[in-house]
Amino acid sequence: MTIKDTPEEWEVRGTGTPFVGNKTSVRTDDVVMPGGTVVRRDYQVHPGSVAVLALDDADRVVVLRQYRHPVRQKLWEIPAGLLDVPGENPLHAAQRELYEEAHVKAEDWRVLTDVYTTPGGCDEAVRIFLARGLSEAEGDRFDVEDEEADMELARVPVADLVRGVLAGELHNNCLVVGVLSLVAAREGDGLDALRPAEAPWPARPFEA
Repeated sequence: MTIKDTPEEWEVRGTGTPFVGNKTSVRTDDVVMPGGTVVRRDYQVHPGSVAVLALDDADRVVVLRQYRHPVRQKLWEIPAGLLDVPGENPLHAAQRELYEEAHVKAEDWRVLTDVYTTPGGCDEAVRIFLARGLSEAEGDRFDVEDEEADMELARVPVADLVRGVLAGELHNNCLVVGVLSLVAAREGDGLDALRPAEAPWPARPFEA
């Protein structure tokens, strides 16, 4: 038996967009269930995101601490951001986010994993990259505003992040998935066996 997610689309009898926000919207679909009944499903429409697990030569991960209003907490996270341009190459977006949020560049890029953050209520897809061979980026630092103006940066050992995740002290989705995927990859075929940075991403197709 092959364990693999597969594309499928059930019939939609009607659809509407009751809310349109700055970056996302809410869609309402009337979906035909297997038994023939029609039920309404509301979900957030999201452009997609990228995240970067940046690993330095001392086995530390670049993390940042940022206020997240919906959960009323300051969360430790890995650099991440929206795919602002339709069809944007996710690698280019990830490189931009690493520069803007951490003022860091990387020589080696791999795809660590692809996830849907909350598929029961949002279509957000996130590609998490592994970045190695880190160095300070050239040029001026990116001007920050709003929540990012209060952001803290740190480099934390992988082992400390794993302990924090399993202790229930770290909650950001991309950090949790990224760190545990890193550990799993190491224990499996190794980091060099990860998919190349330009690997296809059916959830958010892009041009190389």
